[in-house]
Amino acid sequence: MDEALLRSLTPGVLAVLVRRGADFAAAEDAVQDALVEAVRSWPGEQPRDAKGWLVTVAWRKFLDARRADTARRRREDLVDQEPAPGPAPAADDTLRLYFLCAHPSLTPSSAVALTLRAVGGLTTRQIAQAYLVPEATMAQRISRAKRTVSGVRFDRPGDVATVLRVLYLVFNEGYSGDVDLAAEAIRLTRQLAAVIDHPEVAGLLALMLLHHARRAARTAPDGSLVPLAEQDRTRWDTRAIAEGVGILQAALARDRLGEFQAQAAIAALHADARCAEETDWVQIVEWYDELARLTDSPVVRLNRAVAVGEADGPRAGLAALAPLDTALPRHAAVAAYLHERDGDLTTAARLYAEAAHRAPDLAERDYLTRRAARLNARR
Repeated sequence: MDEALLRSLTPGVLAVLVRRGADFAAAEDAVQDALVEAVRSWPGEQPRDAKGWLVTVAWRKFLDARRADTARRRREDLVDQEPAPGPAPAADDTLRLYFLCAHPSLTPSSAVALTLRAVGGLTTRQIAQAYLVPEATMAQRISRAKRTVSGVRFDRPGDVATVLRVLYLVFNEGYSGDVDLAAEAIRLTRQLAAVIDHPEVAGLLALMLLHHARRAARTAPDGSLVPLAEQDRTRWDTRAIAEGVGILQAALARDRLGEFQAQAAIAALHADARCAEETDWVQIVEWYDELARLTDSPVVRLNRAVAVGEADGPRAGLAALAPLDTALPRHAAVAAYLHERDGDLTTAARLYAEAAHRAPDLAERDYLTRRAARLNARR
């Protein structure tokens, strides 16, 4: 059973059902039923046209559900609409489905959460971590979004800003999380940039390319994390960096700065340094100031504290960190790093251990645990 194939086909099948008139919640249920049917029957013989098979089965599942609670005349009308089995169109409907999920009847945050769950394939836990909220809170938000769009015709696409937010979060989860979605997010953002001339679309594409260019150097052969300062920069993808920088420069020249362009500018400054010691931290702090002005995000201010610590010394970094909530994800790790640079190894070791306990994934937990153990051995 090719689970990756099923995953890649799901958005297109869902889009076909929505386009044929199914409301979103019923279409999602029908597609899930079709996937279960595929898991049962495909190990024997996979169909030549996998998408066409899924569309046919999912549509029949939708009709079966509709027949259970509609009048006889309506049931017969829907039977007449059932598509005949056969090859399905090869067009990629994923980006269109992203826009449809960003429905005007939803708030931007609810639209993003619903799209990440239904189309991006992220779990409720992963989405909750991205939004810095409890998993139960995010589950309620997604349920409310489904109820809101239940029975709504998806004929009014949402706005670009919401779709960009979804693509950004999908890329972040693919870059550092359990499911590899980064390449798919880049592909869809390229499609969006080809049809929408907007500097923030270009900024997001540049940001993705610049981050993705460093991916090969982020982990050691044993799977352990390699921090940016210690990465082998010869392993960075120079072609992706050059493309990202070029796209970013063209976007910045339009003088319509947005948060994705500001983030991409920070990534470009890291990529431009031949070694960690040559990083222009002063300019990076300036870009974080712009980014904080645009977003007022506590995560941005946390990252800014690191940059301030590099530019002006660890005590300045700790001063920038002081006003932030200590419950903020990775706050303890940042504090540990700054205390280590300031020579307070006891506090740093304690904070590294605390950060390891809160780490969202095994690789980060192992890295922080090893940092704590190394400092404890030096005391």
